[in-house]
Formats: sequence, structure tokens, C-alpha cells
Amino acid sequence: MTKVLVVEDIPLNMELILDILRAMNFIVHGASNGEEAFRMTQKEQYDVIIMDIEMPIMDGMTATKIIKRNPAYVNIPIIVLTAYAMKGDREKYLNRAVMNILQNHRCAKLYEKDGEI
Repeated sequence: MTKVLVVEDIPLNMELILDILRAMNFIVHGASNGEEAFRMTQKEQYDVIIMDIEMPIMDGMTATKIIKRNPAYVNIPIIVLTAYAMKGDREKYLNRAVMNILQNHRCAKLYEKDGEI
């Protein structure tokens, strides 16, 4: 099974994302900031990481840069999760070794379509 690390500092958003992924039969773990995510990647191997950008303690871009230094994570996709996806952000994040961008409201709409809300 695919193991996913979700990094999100807002508890309601974290719960929503974890619920969606569990419903899709992913193995999921959560971290509330980039520093915690970094520590978790030192202990476990994840197949994909979903990373919020704006978080306390360590932001998502800093955490991504540090995690990607580990040879075990060089080719692991990191999906950016942000409410601030403005024109130009996609290219900026992709240039920083991030694989994709999702906006929070899109995740909520996907969840609504499944009839869970």
C-alpha cells in the first residue's frame, strides 16, 4: 500500500485530507509543521508527501528543501497544498523540486463530490 505523509498545521484541514486519503485506502501519517515532517522522514519511508506551504516552526518550502537532500527522498513526489496559489506560484514551487500544486478549496470540492460533507 502507498504510504503518504500529510503536513498541515490546521487541524480541520488535516482531518479532511487524512479522511479522503484513508477512504482511498492509503496508509497516512500526519505532521503539523515542516520540522515534524523532516523528523518523520528520518524514521519512515513515505511514497508521497503532501506539504502545506505556510506553517509555523518550519514552512513547507524549507522542509521540502531539507527532505530532498536525503537520497531516499530525491525521487519521492512532494505535492504542495496551499490556499495561496497565485499566478507564478506554480513555476516557483516546481523550480524548488515540488511535484504538483493543489489548492485547499479543490480538496474540499473533491470531498463534497464524494457525498461526505
